[in-house]
Amino acid sequence: MAPPSSGGSTVGEALNILEGSDLAALDRSEALHRYLEATALAFADRNRYVGDPAFVDVPLNELLSQEFADERACLIEPDAATKPVPPGSPDGAYAPCAAAVAGAASGGAAQAGSTSHLTTWDRWGNVVSYTLTIEQTGGSGIVVPNRGFLLNNELTDFNFTPTQGDPNLPAPGKRPRSSMSPTIVLDDGAPVLAIGSPGGSMIITTVAQTMLNRLDFGMPLLDAVAAPRASQRNTAAVSAEPAFIMTWGPGLENRGHIFTPVAEIGAVTAIERRDNGQLGAVAEPVRRGGGDAGVVLPEP
Repeated sequence: MAPPSSGGSTVGEALNILEGSDLAALDRSEALHRYLEATALAFADRNRYVGDPAFVDVPLNELLSQEFADERACLIEPDAATKPVPPGSPDGAYAPCAAAVAGAASGGAAQAGSTSHLTTWDRWGNVVSYTLTIEQTGGSGIVVPNRGFLLNNELTDFNFTPTQGDPNLPAPGKRPRSSMSPTIVLDDGAPVLAIGSPGGSMIITTVAQTMLNRLDFGMPLLDAVAAPRASQRNTAAVSAEPAFIMTWGPGLENRGHIFTPVAEIGAVTAIERRDNGQLGAVAEPVRRGGGDAGVVLPEP
């Protein structure tokens, strides 16, 4: 364990705040149903509105507003899965169960072996969550002369089939949309959890589900990372690990979910600040051959 960081709240205190939250009180199958439906809605909105802000007017404040979230949440049926779903209208005029605008599904493929994530936290409270990628094995196939590293192939993150209003079409000087989601969770402004993962378009749901496991379901961090995963990116079928389908599939299939087996999803590393002020670091125990995690103590 690492020495205490200065100031701030702990994950334990954050869990106390979240006790009694809707998800924590629900049957696990119903809670996972809501998680899958919520991520489908989020991907519908992401794919319609998010692109390089230097080229696209992204309605970020509205997309992140509680009012827009409430309007979208009312589309989640407690006992029925409906996907793909159209994007919402982040226009500032919200009403319960307002109709959504027309749109299309876009899940994207997962990439393996080309993205890495590292998380670190020092004794002074400096926290880094860092995801790096070359997009696919070999990147662009170009090595920087006399430097020995590959250039990435991030251009594949653009959409190349034009659709009306698509914010992620290629253009000179434009940055493609990315799924990388390095995350630091704050409680009253102080970091309590740092987390991230590789996994292509499944990164977003991997990080979200691991935080759901830890913060809402109260799993120990290692269990939250190791738990079987599913990824719903606004497609007709849910990509899920076999252990997830075996454990939760029957209850979710009764709500209309369809599953496509995927051998593994993501490869998380995470660090949390614990109740006693010490740090706990964990990494995947099995996925991608297992990750590395450790805490370095100062010399006596």
